[in-house]
Amino acid sequence: MSNLNNSTSNLIQILSLGDRVVRTFFSVTPCVIFFFVNGVMIFTLRKKTVFKEASRYILFGHMLWVDTLNLLMSVVLFMCATSRVSIMKNVCLFLLVTATSLFQVSTLNLALMSLERYIAICFPLRHADITTYGRTHMAIVVVWAISLIKSLSEITIFYVVDLTNTPMNVFCSKTTLLRLQVYKNLDIAFTCIFFVSVGFVVIFTYSSIAIVAKSASGDKVSAKKANKTVLLHLIQLGLGAASILVGVIQEVIYVRTDYMTSVHVMYFCFVVFQIFPKCLSPLIYGLRDQAFSYLLKNYFIFGLKKKNSCHAEMH
Repeated sequence: MSNLNNSTSNLIQILSLGDRVVRTFFSVTPCVIFFFVNGVMIFTLRKKTVFKEASRYILFGHMLWVDTLNLLMSVVLFMCATSRVSIMKNVCLFLLVTATSLFQVSTLNLALMSLERYIAICFPLRHADITTYGRTHMAIVVVWAISLIKSLSEITIFYVVDLTNTPMNVFCSKTTLLRLQVYKNLDIAFTCIFFVSVGFVVIFTYSSIAIVAKSASGDKVSAKKANKTVLLHLIQLGLGAASILVGVIQEVIYVRTDYMTSVHVMYFCFVVFQIFPKCLSPLIYGLRDQAFSYLLKNYFIFGLKKKNSCHAEMH
């Protein structure tokens, strides 16, 4: 009987190990592909002066960097959660507030990109004067400053106000580390402010560009293309809001269900709401720009197309 129990226990461990390997493969592989794709796009943005100076491409490059770092932090937190690794509470706090800040920067950057398209279509003659190189970077600095307010508030509360007896090493999540009600109130307040504000900006710019697209004057083709771009931003915003709701669901499932069920739910939500939106959105956005997509496709095949055309011309 003991041998049977040992065999069953070993079989369960093997199945559990195989399950973890499969989950890790299907979660890490898209991330590796995403990092490669973003790396090529960032490299492409550095190859032409117009990509480094035009506000549209500056904001696009900023989105690429932020989404890449955001996914990296998400992967680290996901791996810690699924493997039940206990880490130092100070390190955990750093990971959580960094992930929060990057997520908020990514959300606010959607508003900046929508406003840039709004100015380009609705005020084409003033676009160059309004969206200068300096003003674009200043807007990015302001976005980062606003996004850091919540994180700095959480850090201050944690070290000054929070007197809960948190162990030195913890399972890293908001539930285990940030226990006070004030954290939840802060999170709800900032989430509402951020998504309502950005949602208003994106919907306003979408409606304004749609009016220009339907009018008799102006470049209708550019307006319709810009409207589709802003619509993509609206979809990204919706996925961001969905990921917040998923976070709440995950916390409830973690408390009320067994470990394996919570891991499966966390894995599904991570792949659907974290990996694929961040993989697809920048790629779709980049491919829709003709000037950028031409270079991007060439660099994806390591310049083979250009080499082949030159070889053909020589012959």
